[in-house]
Amino acid sequence: MSADPLHRAGAPPRTPTSPQPSGAGTSAIEVRRSTRRRRTVSAYREGDRTVVLIPARMSEAEEQRWVRVMLDKLAAQESKRVLGDTELAERAERLSGQYFDGRARPASVRWVTNQNTRWGSCTPSEGSIRLSHRLQGMPEYVVDYVLLHELAHLLVPGHGPRFWRLLEAYPRTERARGYLEGVVAADRLPHVPGARSE
Repeated sequence: MSADPLHRAGAPPRTPTSPQPSGAGTSAIEVRRSTRRRRTVSAYREGDRTVVLIPARMSEAEEQRWVRVMLDKLAAQESKRVLGDTELAERAERLSGQYFDGRARPASVRWVTNQNTRWGSCTPSEGSIRLSHRLQGMPEYVVDYVLLHELAHLLVPGHGPRFWRLLEAYPRTERARGYLEGVVAADRLPHVPGARSE
């Protein structure tokens, strides 16, 4: 098992078959065609799926293109939205219900600004979960993974096989771990002399 990026210094209707853009954070896409829609396309999250509403007359190629456009648009909107502590606690409760049958019940879930070497931490004896403010603005599936990681610690304190079996229920565990490892690696890269910062 590779080192845990959460606890390391500096730091997985109809469904189109097209691949999701890298920013997409849901496991299913449902396209709903409507005869009332003439030109508009919209999309929203519904639990662990994305619903895309399109005009009934739209071709298959247009449908595929608009699904990609709307997934990218949703991901961009979500990356800008910052959850408050109350929303974070509600999200943790929903994730516990969805993946751990509601067995992980934190007493508190909040953002903190004093965690620069961890993405999240948990004190099982107090039932408290803290997430680093550095996660704010990252894709929702990454924040969800960190929440689930800390929720799992309420059930299994260490990082043994039982702990990782719990996280296997979340389909984006490896992807989220890869994302966080990439962030840590990028932070360690030397700055190129003369390079312009964006």
